[in-house]
Amino acid sequence: MKKLLRFLVVLALVSAVIYFVFPQPTQTAISFVKIKTTSKYSVNDRLEQFGAAAQARLLPQFEKAGLPFPPKAISLLAFKDSKQVELYAPDAQGAWQRVTTYPIQAASGNLGPKLKEGDRQVPEGIYSIELLNPNSLYHVSLRLNYPNAFDQQMGAADGRNALGSDIMIHGKAASIGCLAMGDSAAEELFALAAWAGKENIKVVIAPTDFRVSGPQVVDANLPVWAETLYARLRLELAQYPAS
Repeated sequence: MKKLLRFLVVLALVSAVIYFVFPQPTQTAISFVKIKTTSKYSVNDRLEQFGAAAQARLLPQFEKAGLPFPPKAISLLAFKDSKQVELYAPDAQGAWQRVTTYPIQAASGNLGPKLKEGDRQVPEGIYSIELLNPNSLYHVSLRLNYPNAFDQQMGAADGRNALGSDIMIHGKAASIGCLAMGDSAAEELFALAAWAGKENIKVVIAPTDFRVSGPQVVDANLPVWAETLYARLRLELAQYPAS
């Protein structure tokens, strides 16, 4: 019985020390935790945050081009060598017209398609948008459907399995295999994609602007199917008037 009493006394003393020495959670601390765990944004949250500012920047560009706003569809033409993304939207007759051009702030790798996970390459091809991410580590982002059917077909033909994934157009100015556009441009592209619907977005990524460059990109390291890819890109780019 004496041992039990001693144990209970020691337990009470230890509990008292813990209570008085270590700070106890306060209502403020609890509120902070709640705020931190509910800080995820929805697409609509992001539009409420920067949609009006993005529209104010975009509307004069669309008016200058004589195009309706918001657009029902957009196309983004990205060129690696010039580090530019051109924004196009259809006019009343459905013909594509250039709206504006954005500088690419960062894009790793060289000219040529992406071949495997970890090669730091920005892919080349014709892509759609799978997802709008309002909680990207790089502000906001648009995820491409890489690897697309052509990428997968060529990977299978080459015996390549790990092709990579999670290729984005996003904010900030740092990237590995993605197109980093800076926050303001990323906000505009995110808002446009939300307004038009991600299913109405097309992204064309090419090593160079084949509308004006002419000859094939020459590189001994290009895969044998690169010319097939570039022929497709030439055909796709032909429908967009060069600036």
